[in-house]
Amino acid sequence: MTTHQQLVRTLLRQGVLPPEWHEAVASVDRGLFIPEVFEGGDFTSDPEGWLRSVYADVPVVTQVNDGKPTPEGGFGLFTSSSTMPSIMLEMLALLDVREGRRVLEIGTGTGYHAAWLSHRLGARNVTSVEFDEAVLSTAVKNLNNSGHHPTTVLGNGHDGHPAGAPYDRIICTCTVRNVPRAWLEQCPDGLIVTPWGSSYFSGSFLTLTVTDGRARGTFSGDPAFMWDRTARPGAVPLGGIGRGEPGAPGMRSTTDIPPQNVIQDAPAFFTGLSLTDVRYRWCQADDDSGEATLRFVTDDGRSWATVEYVPDAETYEVEQHGPRPLWDEVRHEFLRWHDLGAPDRSRFGLSAVTGTGTDVGAGDDEQQVWLDDPHHVVARAGTRMSPPAACRPTARD
Repeated sequence: MTTHQQLVRTLLRQGVLPPEWHEAVASVDRGLFIPEVFEGGDFTSDPEGWLRSVYADVPVVTQVNDGKPTPEGGFGLFTSSSTMPSIMLEMLALLDVREGRRVLEIGTGTGYHAAWLSHRLGARNVTSVEFDEAVLSTAVKNLNNSGHHPTTVLGNGHDGHPAGAPYDRIICTCTVRNVPRAWLEQCPDGLIVTPWGSSYFSGSFLTLTVTDGRARGTFSGDPAFMWDRTARPGAVPLGGIGRGEPGAPGMRSTTDIPPQNVIQDAPAFFTGLSLTDVRYRWCQADDDSGEATLRFVTDDGRSWATVEYVPDAETYEVEQHGPRPLWDEVRHEFLRWHDLGAPDRSRFGLSAVTGTGTDVGAGDDEQQVWLDDPHHVVARAGTRMSPPAACRPTARD
């Protein structure tokens, strides 16, 4: 039978369980934090399958559609989960947490991560904030059953928990578009680790070192976390975009840029710094032709575009609809990235400051992304930057 110790052995075999976290991980049974029924698992009907999922290094989805019923055939948005244990350990390595540190966790979820922190640091040094009342209630029960009793707070994670400040560390378990001012105020000298991004690209950890309320940090990793509930991308489905929706005729053109090139990690990260409200999906044809459609849509659904990929083609058909020429905007950012020397994501950083002071690369209450040096600012975090006037629809790239 699959057991918690099998999960520990898996993490050890993968080389992702640091010695300083071994006791906490080995002592806190993940099974105490997973409901009997979750997305894809049911203990009553398939106990062995439930155990395999719970004690594997995989995420477990514990809530869909914010806990509301999903209509028959409707879309189920994953809204709460138990994070993949190896990803939790990756975040904790970035956090550099040590005995005696006071930690604020944003997003309690099942409570499993808070239990790890409590076991190692002592519950008195751990505070966890959760937005969803039902999720928090279940997490508190899970924590109690495991024998851990950190401070748990119902509230908006953007606000942190000022009553318990200052903190030495803040760790967030959902993706944010920018770092709230309250976090900088409540962790004025320490580290902040959070999944960070935009609708276009959200696969980064941001690690900030904060000194006197001024923060500077870098991007890393490849996380896939659920969104901060107050900043989710739009609800317009990408699958149907470009299939004859009603509306004014769009603009047709061609491009010589292979569409898959603009969604690779480094250029997608850079594009997402400015096109923060644009989403994409690569849709592979199901006829073994190798053809595909790259679809873009704005979060408000007013603008969309498609690029048709055909293997061995020299040009690719483009269709754009709405007030914004999305492919032209994406193309502009892709070429700007090339002009900068096609930099890898690791060369970018973010500066943020709160209070009345100033900092290189960031003004009061401003967050800016820079390349190599804080003086070389390339974007303002969390803000869609309008493309220059030259970025207009063209008949051909």
